[in-house]
Amino acid sequence: MNIDTAGTGLLAIIIVMALVTLITRWGGVYVMSFVPFNNRIKAFIQGMSGSVLVAILAPVALTGDKGAQMALLTTTILMLVFKRPLIAITFGIVVAALVRLCN
Repeated sequence: MNIDTAGTGLLAIIIVMALVTLITRWGGVYVMSFVPFNNRIKAFIQGMSGSVLVAILAPVALTGDKGAQMALLTTTILMLVFKRPLIAITFGIVVAALVRLCN
């Protein structure tokens, strides 16, 4: 199945993606309303977010260009030092831009 990405095809794709996102978010909230919230569930949810982050960033660390790798390294070090995500992410973006500019 092919959808033309010019004209209304692109709008249709965006609308379908938005609907799928809304359904999964609302569906998750609905399903979780039936689950008793205890320490085990809380630990699972907190662990899940970290594992998703690692799954997204590991391929970048292994196969990304130098700009991406240096940004990831900078962000990691600054998060460990300052424990302030906004500062770490900002410097990571700046480092990626500078490395790519110099190459």
